[in-house]
Amino acid sequence: MADAVLTPEPRPARFALPARFSPLLVAAGLVALVVLLPLIALAAIAAEGSGDMWPHLIATVLPYALMETGLLLLGVGLVTLVVAVPCAWLVATCAFPGRRLFEWALLLPLAVPGYIVAFSYLDVLHPLGPVQEALRAVLGIANPRDLRLPDVRSTGGCILVLSAVLYPYVYLSARASFVLQSAAALEVARTLGASRWRAFLKVGLPLARPAIVAGLTLVLLETLGDIGASEFLGVRTLTVSIYTTWVNRSNLPGAAQIALVMLTLVLVLILVERAARRAKRFVATGSARPQAPTRLTGLAGLGAALFCAVPVMLGFVVPFVHLSVSAVRRMAETGFPERIFGEAAATALIALAATTLALSLGLVVTLAQRLTRAPLASGFARVASLGYAVPGTVLAVGLLSPLAGFDNALDHALRQTFGISTGLLISGSGAALVLALAIRFLAIPIGGIEAGYAKLSLHLDMAARSLGSSRPRTVRRIHLPLLRPALATAALLVFVDAMKELPATLLLRPLGLETLATHVYGEAARGTYEDGALAALVILIVGLGPVILLARMSASALRSSAGRARSTSPASPEGTSPSGAD
Repeated sequence: MADAVLTPEPRPARFALPARFSPLLVAAGLVALVVLLPLIALAAIAAEGSGDMWPHLIATVLPYALMETGLLLLGVGLVTLVVAVPCAWLVATCAFPGRRLFEWALLLPLAVPGYIVAFSYLDVLHPLGPVQEALRAVLGIANPRDLRLPDVRSTGGCILVLSAVLYPYVYLSARASFVLQSAAALEVARTLGASRWRAFLKVGLPLARPAIVAGLTLVLLETLGDIGASEFLGVRTLTVSIYTTWVNRSNLPGAAQIALVMLTLVLVLILVERAARRAKRFVATGSARPQAPTRLTGLAGLGAALFCAVPVMLGFVVPFVHLSVSAVRRMAETGFPERIFGEAAATALIALAATTLALSLGLVVTLAQRLTRAPLASGFARVASLGYAVPGTVLAVGLLSPLAGFDNALDHALRQTFGISTGLLISGSGAALVLALAIRFLAIPIGGIEAGYAKLSLHLDMAARSLGSSRPRTVRRIHLPLLRPALATAALLVFVDAMKELPATLLLRPLGLETLATHVYGEAARGTYEDGALAALVILIVGLGPVILLARMSASALRSSAGRARSTSPASPEGTSPSGAD
């Protein structure tokens, strides 16, 4: 018998062309360049300003704006931590009346933009508003001047308003960390004599620090980019200074120079967040046993329920009830305002176009990662996700110059060739706003599709390739159907975020275009709060959809993770489960 010849097992056909030849990699690079272009243009616009402008800004504008911005960031950060972290700990580790309700209700303020909460409280806490009128009625005071609450138009008022809507970012990440923490570390601390409170401070809180820092960074970035609440409440932050310098003073280079300072602050926040997370890393083994909830009864349970109820009331219930009452009252007096239909249609059309563009660009970037497997593709994805960290005002200032340059070049070429003038084709239309919104929220589809691809084995691609399927056919017949849930979730989140976005919409909308967000802004600027209540209510109601979806997805994911941990943790003879080290 002839000796058997051993042949190596054939390797699966490679699913991607070499990275240097991949059109997808080139396309992903172009997407990353589009995101970087406004930042590059921002520096160029700032350089066009006169040399005397920087000393003027440093002497007059920047000190006050930086001080107000710093106080706002510090205040919102502290209040958010004080509210969100205890709520997350209570919901994750304790059983008290209403816990299952608060588990998702604490996320409801995410549906309300900060400028709408400020818009609501300006009316609610007005000297002639319902709160002060009720207090005067109870105390028997007739003259409004004899009882005046602290003015909400202040830095302190802005801190409370923004904290009421932004704390869910920290709550969401902290709750996930607390739920997935192993019970072993806390049990060891308790056996060594530590009280439950001390075990939380010394063990539970440090273990959750990376997640808390990540959520806090999102809060600070959102605070830094806010324009509506800050301007309504009289706080002249860097964002407000950019807007007033550009729009009110027609000084684009000056606005760009302030935007550069703001962008530097954004980069500092991102670097601090990454350094903090790199310095604190904790790993739990797969058999880590989750904590058993501690039952709180009597006054302790009531106190926990009240503590969790306050942020929900301030961040969602009060604005929602006030806007509903105001909208009904206004419609009873003047009828349904027909302009709402046009503004809602314009808002939906812009948000739909931005969502379509963002999903298309996000799909290109993630496909390049999946099909080329090139490290450069991952780098392009990280660059393309930077837009979420750039405030809308900064993005708007940076986009104006390259879009105007493109319009001028296209107009000149068509004039020379066909004698046709296109004018401001992009920068003078809604296309500029759509592009800005797509760049701003591109990180959402990239992250969502990446998470969807993480669940799809590469063996699917290899099997399709071995059966003769081309890459486009594999993407169309296999990838896209399996990615449908991730695509739908990302589309919903981008649509609602684009609908609520105020800074970029204010600066880049075409003349005469009014959206729901700019309607609310205009009525608040004029002090006619009831006239803007219906538009604000529509934004709030539409925003509830993705928040409820996020709450359900988060709760389901945490329960399944905890269930897997319990099922993989071997039971001890005493009926308890030994846990892995954290």
